[in-house]
Parts: sequence; structure tokens; C-alpha cells
Amino acid sequence: MGVAIKPSQPASASHRTGPSPAHWLHVAHEMADDLATDAAAREHAGKPPFDEVSGLRESGLLNLLIPAELGGGGADWPTAYAVVREIAATDAAIAQLLGSHYFLSWSARFFTEPGLAARFERLSATEQWCWGGGFAAQDLPLILTRKGRGYVLEGRQSYATGVLVADRLAVRAERAGNREPVAVVVTPTHPGVRIGAAEAFGQRLAAGGDVEFDAVPVTVHDVLGSLAADDDVLSPSAALASPIGRLLSVQLLLGLAEGALAEAREYSRAGQSSWRSSWPDGSPQDPHVLTTYGELTILTRSAAALTDQALTAVQNGLARAKDLTYDEYADISVHVTMAEAAASRAAQESTSRALDVVGSRFASARLGLDRFWRNARAHTLHRPVAHQFRDTGDYFLNGAHPPFVLPA
Repeated sequence: MGVAIKPSQPASASHRTGPSPAHWLHVAHEMADDLATDAAAREHAGKPPFDEVSGLRESGLLNLLIPAELGGGGADWPTAYAVVREIAATDAAIAQLLGSHYFLSWSARFFTEPGLAARFERLSATEQWCWGGGFAAQDLPLILTRKGRGYVLEGRQSYATGVLVADRLAVRAERAGNREPVAVVVTPTHPGVRIGAAEAFGQRLAAGGDVEFDAVPVTVHDVLGSLAADDDVLSPSAALASPIGRLLSVQLLLGLAEGALAEAREYSRAGQSSWRSSWPDGSPQDPHVLTTYGELTILTRSAAALTDQALTAVQNGLARAKDLTYDEYADISVHVTMAEAAASRAAQESTSRALDVVGSRFASARLGLDRFWRNARAHTLHRPVAHQFRDTGDYFLNGAHPPFVLPA
């Protein structure tokens, strides 16, 4: 990986607004170009992405969502989504790491009072934290037990994004006794925290792994709040955490599909004079090749259209804030669920069938075209598309609210 591009000086804490969305998209584009120079080699090596995180930190992208008055970039969620999608087209694993960081570093706004949320964001901006972890429910939950004026955290989280490179972990735990799920912030350098790398076949640079907590102390200020999905506990505005987090996954998958098609197209065009493929005729004028590219383009752009609708729904929900109702939240959530299903299909189809149209001579591990397929499959396994079809159908037929699902 080359030297990361450093943007112009970020806005100071005294400024109320940060750089424009165009600035951040320019920074993301340059970061994606930088990642593209050795994407296949880095993915093949599978080393923890410390250099990549340093690049994100130097570019200012880690602090993108933090308000400018707290020392951050002052950007909004549409900008964050666009940044994740841009980077995913080149390196989906780094896009997952960054998207998880955005969600977790923002999570205090969902689950705690504004003063404490601002404290975390100011510290995160000042110390340029990279966040890792996840709030997905597990069969064997982490247990938070009261001890003195604070708590201790114990248990094992089987998979969490970004933990190999994180400066702070945000995880889901259950209170001992009443089993209430809560969001907890942990310092990963504590001796009671042990982190092991995941041996995944895809998304290998997302710095994922399992984490064990052995009597790790937690202060009362590091317990953000409840993750219970009960209507009398979780407000509709806090419940937006689910569609907002899932829409990051949608943008990742969409960028992955777009990136795979763009790279396949380049190889197809470059090989026109000496085309050799596994197809019967094989040239870029072959009807099978043209039909496949056409089908995958339509599939991906249809997913992009549904994603735009989901983004509009999320923005409207954020604008409604405390006035949001549960029925409005459910409608937003199902918009994201539909986009999830479409993006999942687009990513899986594009990354698999693009290999068919570029042919066997591009099967070289050096080119790394297989990383697109492996990354897509590894990511979609966390939330199978069949669940999204079921949840959408249940909402359409029965008016059932989609489940409250948080990212791993």
C-alpha cells in the first residue's frame, strides 16, 4: 500500500461545520485509488490492516461523522455511506472495517444521553480512535456483573469486526440477573481482554476476530444503554440504529458488485485482440457475454435504485427524530431490508458470473479476481438473503415489523 493522501487541514473545534461532502468523496476516491495499487497482494497476505487504518486516520476519514465542533469532520450519514461504497469497489474488507467503525463510534448517540455521547465523540476525535466490535446477539452472551461502583465483563464474543486494530471496542452484553442487553465500551489493551484472529476465507482485511473478556472492569460511564427491542424500552428514534447499521452493509455490497463489474470490464476490453475464455465463442461480441454483462448491470443498478430509496427513508427518519413513530420506523426498516436483499443478490451474482465472462486465463491468483467473490460470500453469510425475503413478505402480507437486528 502506498502513502495515504492527507487532506487539507480539517475544521477546528471552534467551527460549526466541516468540509463539504465533495471534499470527503474526493478523499475517499484517492484512498480507494491508493488501496487499488496492491489490493490483490494485500488480500493474499492477509495481515492485520494497521497500515490501512493509518491511511484512514491520516486522511481524516475515521473522524468523518463526528461533529465539527467536537473536532471531527462534521459529515452526515449520506456522505459516510458514499465513502464506504467508494472504498468497497476496491477493497470490501477495508470498507467493512470503516463502516463498522462509523456505526460503533456513532452508537452512543443511539443508546445514551447526549452529554455522554459528546464526551465519547470528543475523545474519539482527539485521540483518533478506530472502533471495533459489534452488537449482534449471540447464543452465549457476554455477562456484565455489578461490582462495587462499576461492573466486570466476562465471556467470549465469537466474531467482531475490526478488533485486531481497534483502539476501543463496543460490544453487546447482558446484565447478570435480569438479562437486559446493553451496549458496553471496553479498552482492548486491558490484560483481561484477549483477541484472536478470525480464519475467514473472505473479508480477511476487516480485522475480524473473537474476543475473550476475563473479569474486565467497566465503569458506569462505559455502559451506554439498553439494546432491548421492547417498545417500552427502545424508542423508535433509537431503533433507527438497526436500519442505519444495515444500510452500511448494503452500500458495501453494492460497491463490491460495482467494483467487480468494473474490473471484469477492463479485462474484457484489454483482451479483445486475443480473447480466450471458457465460453463456446468467447469474444466480447458473443451474445452470451453481452447478455451476461447486461443482466448483471441491470441487477446492480436495480439494487442501487432500491438503496437510494432506503437512504431517503433513513434520512427522513433521522429528520423526524423524537417524533418518529414505530410504524414509521418499521417502514424505514423494510426499505433497508429490500435494499439488503437486492444488494446481496447483485453482489453474489456479479462477483461469480463476472469470472465466467473474463474467462479462465484470468484465473491467476496474482490478479486476485476471486477476492470479490470470496468477500461477497463471506459478508452475505452473516445475514442470508432468505431472511430478508421472509421479513419483507411478512411486512407486506401481515404488517409485521421487521426484527431489530444490529451488525456483528
